[in-house]
Amino acid sequence: MDLKETEILGKNIENHWYYRSKAKALKMLLKDVEIEKILDVGAGSGFFSKHLLSATDAKTAFCVDVSYDEEFDDTVAGKKPIHFRRSIDRSDADIVLLMDVLEHVDNDIGLLNDYAKKVHKGTLFLISVPAFGFLWSGHDMYLEHKRRYTLTQIENVVRCAGLTVKSGVYYFGAVFPIAAFLRLTENYFSGYKRQRQSQLKQHCSIVNETLAGLSHIELKLMKYNRLAGLTVFCLAEGK
Repeated sequence: MDLKETEILGKNIENHWYYRSKAKALKMLLKDVEIEKILDVGAGSGFFSKHLLSATDAKTAFCVDVSYDEEFDDTVAGKKPIHFRRSIDRSDADIVLLMDVLEHVDNDIGLLNDYAKKVHKGTLFLISVPAFGFLWSGHDMYLEHKRRYTLTQIENVVRCAGLTVKSGVYYFGAVFPIAAFLRLTENYFSGYKRQRQSQLKQHCSIVNETLAGLSHIELKLMKYNRLAGLTVFCLAEGK
């Protein structure tokens, strides 16, 4: 999760339709997984780890991000410890989260393989990345993305990193046609001279709840969606 987006949304991030929906998708993808310890790579504010600590039986989390000015510890849900670190050598986590991380680095396979070596065999990895290169926009440039992925591409990255793919899906398929139309139209009329700026913003309550509602309905069908969406999820296992 990018700290730039946290700065834009501030304390309202939990109410924003995109992050609310993504947190629900994360929980659903892990609904049959027993989680005690979380390793959150490129965690930013730790939003997704905090959500899992609050909404599941998970007991502790380590959030790792090179952008932290200092290392510190906190608690979630009154008593569950969450640790913020710039790096980590080894981990006994049950689940490794890489939520919108791999698109930021030059060597996505290398980063994923590095963390696969830090955990024990059988550790689960849940990865999310932005979908489809043709949706590239000034928002990607603002967040300093290197690429966007298809489902097949991220699954290939996972395999090349030495992990076993357990499942892969697209999400935000319900809003995909709207976003694709807006981005392609913007690119056409701008002559593909994209402005480096964030497209994330606070919507009015009606728009926010409508988008959240569409994404919530989609959750029931998400496990079947290998066709299209704004986000790609991949669940993998360490060998």
